[in-house]
Amino acid sequence: MTAPAPTPETALAPEGNVAGRLSFVDRYLALWILAAMAAGLGLGRLVPGLGGALAEVTVTGVSLPIALGLLVMMYPVLAKVRYDRLGTVTRDRRLLVPSLLLNWVVGPALMFALAWLFLPDLPAYRTGLIIVGLARCIAMVIIWNDLACGHREAAAVLVALNSVFQVIAFAALGWFYLSVLPGWLGLARTDLDVSTWQIARSVLIFLGIPLAAGYLTRRIGERTKGRTWYESRLLPRIGPFALYGLLFTIVLLFALQGDAITSSPLDVARIAVPLLVYFAVMWAGSMSLARVIGLDYPRATTLAFTAAGNNFELAIAVAIATFGASSGQALAGVVGPLIEVPALIALVHVALRTRRYFTTPQEAPSHA
Repeated sequence: MTAPAPTPETALAPEGNVAGRLSFVDRYLALWILAAMAAGLGLGRLVPGLGGALAEVTVTGVSLPIALGLLVMMYPVLAKVRYDRLGTVTRDRRLLVPSLLLNWVVGPALMFALAWLFLPDLPAYRTGLIIVGLARCIAMVIIWNDLACGHREAAAVLVALNSVFQVIAFAALGWFYLSVLPGWLGLARTDLDVSTWQIARSVLIFLGIPLAAGYLTRRIGERTKGRTWYESRLLPRIGPFALYGLLFTIVLLFALQGDAITSSPLDVARIAVPLLVYFAVMWAGSMSLARVIGLDYPRATTLAFTAAGNNFELAIAVAIATFGASSGQALAGVVGPLIEVPALIALVHVALRTRRYFTTPQEAPSHA
């Protein structure tokens, strides 16, 4: 992925100028993603047994080829992070506190409300959506943030925070939103059997491995060749693999569940509506909050995308482990990226058009 770093110049530059700095492949990313989705769906329908073959070997409930695609996708972006700047981000309470509230209070509550509002008669899909709302994003959000010229170091910190809270809070929140809160409201209750170790293992694999690889690559590269060589020579070579990993992952993800998606179009449409509302409300609300509290554009963008994205890999793994691969809960998880990918790609373009309404990093007031 070769999106430019979020500098003051790119924060105020017209969207067309930023697009002009991207390679031909990156500039038309939305088209390649749609093509990858279509290819995956087609493969799932045309090649008998492909889904079963992909699902034979799994890592924390996720197909091994898909797991490898996720790791390849995340590594180059995490190699771009300047880890010596993370201290500044961790002291930025105006970014960290709203992020935690949006991710672990507002997001799950909003998805719970939308699931019951739009799917009151479909308990399996409703439960699947609630699980999706509990799984905060630790993977693809890094790609969307980078494309929208968000703050890479801030994204790394927020993703790490989400990972820690995911390990600590996922099972407890699942119990609360599926069993306790519905009981208080007189609604049907569901049990979620998921262990803390299952969540921790997923986080360690899908974030820990690429994070460690990215950090070591930068440390070793800068020590042996210097920062200039690292950022001007090495990063351009490994950067495109983020896109290759993303497209590879999307093809396999949709091939794995292509039959389920294409054979139940009305069910997919019903699941899609609350997801679209969720992404729009979380992203727009986060950007609005960021402007009110005075965040500059790169941090506002990072706040919005980390709040709007979800960890569908984890949600799908939990749904399959608890309810089965052919369950409605698993289908709801699979429909997630079908809607999230084009929705957040569209929001990348919206974000680039909103830069004029935010301060630049120099103009932003200093953080406590």
